[in-house]
Amino acid sequence: MSTLPRLMKRLSAMSAAELRFRAAAGARREAGRLAYSLRRPTWRREELASALCPDEPNIGRAIRRLAARDWSGAHQTLMDHFGSRTPRFVLDPRRGDALSRRIRSAFPTAAAESARRADRILEGRFDVLGYRALSYKGDAPQTDGSIDWHLDPVHHRRAPLVHWSRVPYLSPACGDHKIIWELNRHQHWLALGRAWWLTGDERYRQGFVLQLGSWMTANPPGTGINWASMLELGLRSLSWIWALHFFTRTTGTPPDTSAWTVDLLLGLDRQLAQVERNLSHYFSPNTHLTGEALALYVAGRALPELRRAAGWQRAGRAVLLDESSRQINADGGHVELSAHYHRYTLDYYLLALAVARATGDRAAVPEFAEAATRLAVFARTIADRWGRLPRIGDDDAGALFPICGRDSADVSDSLELAALLLDRPDLAVSPATEEPFWMTDRPRAASTRTADWPSSALSASGYFVSRSSRGDHLVVDAGPHGFLGGGHAHADALSLTLTVADRPFLIDPGTGCYTISRAKRDRFRSTRFHNTLTLNGRSQSIPDGPFGWLTTAAGVAHNWRSNPAFDYFEGLHDGYAPSVHRRAILASPGLWLIFDAVEGSGPQQADVHWHLDPSWTAALLDPGRLRADRSDGRRLWMLSCGAAMDVYRGRDGADDLGWCAPAYGPAVPTATVRLSRRASAPFLVVSVVAESADPPSLERLPVRTDRSDACAIAFRLRTAGESRVALFAFHPEGGAACGARSAVHSAGGLQTDARLLVRHERPDGQSISVSLVDGSFVSDLESSIALTLARPIRDLHVTLRSEGGFEAVSSEPVPDLTFTDLVGGSRAVPRLAAR
Repeated sequence: MSTLPRLMKRLSAMSAAELRFRAAAGARREAGRLAYSLRRPTWRREELASALCPDEPNIGRAIRRLAARDWSGAHQTLMDHFGSRTPRFVLDPRRGDALSRRIRSAFPTAAAESARRADRILEGRFDVLGYRALSYKGDAPQTDGSIDWHLDPVHHRRAPLVHWSRVPYLSPACGDHKIIWELNRHQHWLALGRAWWLTGDERYRQGFVLQLGSWMTANPPGTGINWASMLELGLRSLSWIWALHFFTRTTGTPPDTSAWTVDLLLGLDRQLAQVERNLSHYFSPNTHLTGEALALYVAGRALPELRRAAGWQRAGRAVLLDESSRQINADGGHVELSAHYHRYTLDYYLLALAVARATGDRAAVPEFAEAATRLAVFARTIADRWGRLPRIGDDDAGALFPICGRDSADVSDSLELAALLLDRPDLAVSPATEEPFWMTDRPRAASTRTADWPSSALSASGYFVSRSSRGDHLVVDAGPHGFLGGGHAHADALSLTLTVADRPFLIDPGTGCYTISRAKRDRFRSTRFHNTLTLNGRSQSIPDGPFGWLTTAAGVAHNWRSNPAFDYFEGLHDGYAPSVHRRAILASPGLWLIFDAVEGSGPQQADVHWHLDPSWTAALLDPGRLRADRSDGRRLWMLSCGAAMDVYRGRDGADDLGWCAPAYGPAVPTATVRLSRRASAPFLVVSVVAESADPPSLERLPVRTDRSDACAIAFRLRTAGESRVALFAFHPEGGAACGARSAVHSAGGLQTDARLLVRHERPDGQSISVSLVDGSFVSDLESSIALTLARPIRDLHVTLRSEGGFEAVSSEPVPDLTFTDLVGGSRAVPRLAAR
């Protein structure tokens, strides 16, 4: 679509309120550009006097000293005020000594770790997103605090120093704006503050002071890329509020004539005024809007010394409360359907709640707590038992309060903070983390193990989570494509991630980048870079620019069952219309069966990709069997029947399969397994992931059925002396059930009307178990018994003990069971037509 029709389409979709808002914003920008062209703005310390509210005696004295241009005197007065006032933020400078002692006692290595991280910052070596030891000033050590705040040092490009509204920050010509902005969030100042409190080394406070002065010099009001994003202004303002409370601690502080508090408060006032004038109500009404609102709310509550504070906190609170219903699904998931951006939103509402309580905002506390509870329960559900999130959707590797430098996918600190603020100890995962010590006055110090979290269906967001007590964790995505334009979505319908016994195995390869390379952006968002099926070389959804889509696929879940023995999922998506991709998954401890069905007609090429975590090495032993090993001795097997298996590993200079981006930015090689089958639809592709000490084998078995339109597959899996026979069937007219309850299927000595049946015989005949989905009977010729139910059941697992007796579990009440001895001939087995 050309530019003009696209513009007309966008305008026709806008409401009158949006048109008025955009017109007013445009007018303000034009006026700002004109004023900027006539007179370039500069920082003027004396202007802080008019920004302060003289209600407090110390603030009144500071205002008088500012009027007299006594910067040092004003600074010392402000230091005294903020270092001794009643706390209005999560960090209290007055309790610095006591808090530092508690943290050093609970975490004996914290001081040394904080010093190592802070030393790297002072040396000018920054860990930014997925990059390590970046220098923003070339090779020279940065001991004077000077940094090129507009530089992308990875791609060696620099954003222009023009009016903020004219900075083309999405253009690769400016470099990668994420790499520039991440440093300019100044969240590394929290690391300097932490190190200063825990070690008392004055270098860390001085490093902050030098960097603040350097930034103010390089970023006059309204100039350059660091004024162009309201979210970045908001997140930077939050870091400055942290810094104010870290570095106005007066205990052990030598005399300071730098007047940094004057500069910091003036900078906060100007940046937050810019945010308030340009809130992202229509530009990015998602985490951009809530992040901006959070900054206004926190600043408004924490800094009543500023005249604009009352307006900021009203505006910020209103947005946060309104968006808590609009941006949080019924199951607690964030509407952008990205695990990473969900974590941002959780942290936003946790900080808002903590500040509301600290400042006595009683009206907001219940609603912030309710929003935080829903978000935290969702995060606890989708994360593994140690708090690691699957990297579903976009992941920019950022965080709201990275005090300790934790990986952004590790949400254990946020869950622990939620457990404390919400009085929900079940939300926490072990062990205890340091971050909540900095944010609440009642952290836990013990490393207690919380109860196992159950398998769950997060139906509103479209995620289905299978987990076991031994640390298995599978997440399958069967929801909508994303929020609004799906800016942070991937073409990943029916994709899954899998952790086995606490070791990530099948992963989402990540994000890679946003705007610096369109080819890389589209590759990491494509279907083949996810653990799902591509049909005829197509991606389910077709991208249109870095944050848009030309077409999108919608996932739909038809069945979700969970009982103590296994979990079962079944769903489809419409991305290959008129053909349909259906996926069924049976998950049990140590064994995962994935059935991918292609519905349609005529010859079709199906490719199923499996992306392994880089910690695994993969060896293809024969065409249908792969061994995966870790250095810790863990071994897994991947098998398939009816499909060719290939393994790819990333090579320098190659852009195809075999790569992942563990964090935003650099790609690292890993193993990608591809299963390929070309056949006339409908047909099935089977993937098996199994644990086994000995090499397993997979044998395809002939299937008989009494339905001509049914498509079925059966196989025998042998692993370490155990034998399983699995039979799965569907027919194109199965509708939501995707299976034929009236159809009867037979394979490997089994006969059943179930959609899925697995017979498991353990070594030495200790026991035989049968797992079935949507069925009413099983005839087992190998054990000469039959199981008949009084009515069809959604799911059932029955174990027959060799010494007699049986156990049955299901997600629903189990109807009457009847076992029949087939040897006596009391039940006839009808002859079925071969197919």
